[in-house]
Amino acid sequence: MNEIANVESMRAERVQTGNELERCPHPIPFGWFCVMLSEELAPKEVKIFHVFGRDWVLFRGEDDRVGMTDPYCPHLGAHLGHGGEVVGNHIRCPFHHWEYDAEGWCKHIPYATVMPPITQRKPVLQALPVIERYGAIYAWYHPDNIAPAFELLHVPELEAEGYVPITRGCWEIHTEIQEIGENGVDYPHLRYLHRNPIIPPSTSRADGIHFTNDIGHGYIVTESTGPGVGIVRFTQDAVTMTAMSMSTPIDRDHTRMRWFFTYKDWPAGSTELAIAQKLKQHSVGAVEGEDSAGFESVDLEVWHNKKYRPRPLLCDGDGPILMWRKWFRQFYAEGVKE
Repeated sequence: MNEIANVESMRAERVQTGNELERCPHPIPFGWFCVMLSEELAPKEVKIFHVFGRDWVLFRGEDDRVGMTDPYCPHLGAHLGHGGEVVGNHIRCPFHHWEYDAEGWCKHIPYATVMPPITQRKPVLQALPVIERYGAIYAWYHPDNIAPAFELLHVPELEAEGYVPITRGCWEIHTEIQEIGENGVDYPHLRYLHRNPIIPPSTSRADGIHFTNDIGHGYIVTESTGPGVGIVRFTQDAVTMTAMSMSTPIDRDHTRMRWFFTYKDWPAGSTELAIAQKLKQHSVGAVEGEDSAGFESVDLEVWHNKKYRPRPLLCDGDGPILMWRKWFRQFYAEGVKE
């Protein structure tokens, strides 16, 4: 749907110059985000990890449960990632051996006869809610430590029988997370940057925490739940390749994007298998013999070098840029004005 109603943008009397713009002006949004692959954190391992604009400590207990916490011990501030160890299902501070569970409760002080009263009432070490699913670790982040407001989505194809094993891709992108999602509703760029033969007919719909985008009457359908996780289905000749798309803010101007891919386990040599493999390749990069290309081939250069325009100069052929921005704003706890 074109944003013809966007009269303020279309009648702009002054366009900001580049030196007035910021590359990435928005805060880090809240939601569920993929922070690490499960295989990257072994039992009893402790890792320092930078995401959401700061360092965290991840650890895996003997019960296989993952904890993701503030790295600094509430006792005297020692860093749990430098010399900290997993003892049973707890992370133990190297300084005085205070122990904390995956939810941030202080569970043991080896020399205390009386535990500090606050430790009996609530967690004292900031810990993020964590879920493991599809071979990955997902954390709920909110700058005010508010509990999860919605559930992490399920991808039926990644849970069903009869699909090929998940394959993965990972890209480090030097832009904010909102810009990456906005790319999906910028329909004209599919013709001019991706070299698609036409600007495909497309529709978008915002519904609470969900955003749906349909490009080419079902050729690419994206269903986003929150700012960090979505399902992208590419369909051609009744063959669908499914991708789980995950964008995680490392900081305000740096995003890690992961995609998990799968499709039905079509017979070797079948036309359906060839189509599914082509759809997977085409979603990311270029396909031999075709002019059009996926995001790795063309979008990364734009993302790495563009600046964000809070008052874009739009025309009647542009996609629903402002619809996307309005939908995305709900995930900024600090609020933003544009």
